[in-house]
Amino acid sequence: MGTDPSATSPASADRAADDGRTTQLLASLALLAMAAAWGSTFFLIKDLSDRISALDFLAIRFPIATVALLLLFPRALARLSAASRRQAVVLGCLYAGAQVLQTVGLAHTAASVSGFVTGLYVIFTPLLAALLLRTRITAVTWGAVGLAMAGITVLTLHPGGLAFGYGESLTLLSAVVYALHIVGLGAWSDPDQAMGMAILQLAVISVVCFVGAVPNGIEVPDNGADWLSILYMAIVAGALAMAGQTWAQAHLPPTRSAIIMSMEPVFAAFFAVLAGGEDLTVRLACGGLMVFTAMVVAELVPRRRIEAEVTHIAV
Repeated sequence: MGTDPSATSPASADRAADDGRTTQLLASLALLAMAAAWGSTFFLIKDLSDRISALDFLAIRFPIATVALLLLFPRALARLSAASRRQAVVLGCLYAGAQVLQTVGLAHTAASVSGFVTGLYVIFTPLLAALLLRTRITAVTWGAVGLAMAGITVLTLHPGGLAFGYGESLTLLSAVVYALHIVGLGAWSDPDQAMGMAILQLAVISVVCFVGAVPNGIEVPDNGADWLSILYMAIVAGALAMAGQTWAQAHLPPTRSAIIMSMEPVFAAFFAVLAGGEDLTVRLACGGLMVFTAMVVAELVPRRRIEAEVTHIAV
């Protein structure tokens, strides 16, 4: 029998390459949308924290996010393999731990310092990817990481420097755990099981946050405006963001994902100016431009080496 010439023809290979590039572009856009959603919550959380404790907020937010995503994809959990279930539980525990560490640390340090220290996951991600996944990080990627980190520094640090105490130490630990989550998600996420993994991660996060909050009693909002804020953060910046990240990281290497997600403080600054009443300064503009440039470098520079970081390729 003869073979199908289209299976190995240059045209077929070109179409496959184009499909791969389109998928990676969509994955990058999904992560960028997620960073925007996360960034939009900064001034909402800051306002809400005056009335509800951080752990209570997390214990309310993530169960709502879990239910919302389960209603959107009711059959996704049933399609999970046993291995994916175990991996999702580990990833959920990592993410929950990072959330709790960051939130508790924020109570003991300035928000700007917290943003800078949390942003160190941009540095920890390639280090952990190289250590755990044996990926080779290129000079271009390191350059983008360094530029993103410099931009985050400009965005979040003010005159007076950075002094490390209890809050900063907890936040630094959260950055390491966030990086572990990004690396693990990049290694384990499967496009066909992404929604199920996202739901199970949210469910695990819900349990961890609930257990952390329940000893002191969980205080719920007493007005409609606060409930609207929580619903937005649960559904858009929780359920949809987790689903988008889990799917996107099935198609992108961890370091590139971290660079795109480093746009979060840029969006946080944008929304703080737009809706939070803060002034647009040269510092905000310069820092935002640096992080954006780092993302463009990671996306548009020829990817002969960058794509070698991919731990698995979608077919």
